[in-house]
Amino acid sequence: MNDVLSRLRQTRTSNFAAAIRIFLGLLFLSTGVMKFAVSDLREAFSGQLTAAGIPLHSLNMWVVPAAEIGVGVLFALGFVSRLASLSTIVMMAVATYVHLVVDDPTLFPLQPEEPIIPTIAVALSLYILWMGSGSWSLDLRGKPVDRKQPSRDNAMLGRSH
Repeated sequence: MNDVLSRLRQTRTSNFAAAIRIFLGLLFLSTGVMKFAVSDLREAFSGQLTAAGIPLHSLNMWVVPAAEIGVGVLFALGFVSRLASLSTIVMMAVATYVHLVVDDPTLFPLQPEEPIIPTIAVALSLYILWMGSGSWSLDLRGKPVDRKQPSRDNAMLGRSH
């Protein structure tokens, strides 16, 4: 299990990956919170689920926003962002389906009826799946130091450990 977690947490220093990860974190955290807190958006989400024929409506009304908040927090912290990316890809595949089958524009109050936002979220999640959490992440912070590699300072001086 530790080996799997270590592989999920592998990353490299990348400010670009970090910016994408933080953007995704804010996006999913805010959409999850809004589905709980804003009654008009909760009603629109309920209407989307019903119109698309998504099963387990009552369960999804709670699970989906909670999952969005959860992956938003994981992205924001940069902890197992690859796992969060896999989760968002699945959620956005369902969201794309909803956008394609629901033809009532009133059920999409803050976004276009076309699946533009889910498509962008999938593309960005695929990048994080490939790169990892990047800079400013718990994954990078928890990365074990490779003692076989010379440190940056020693490498600049031409010395090794």
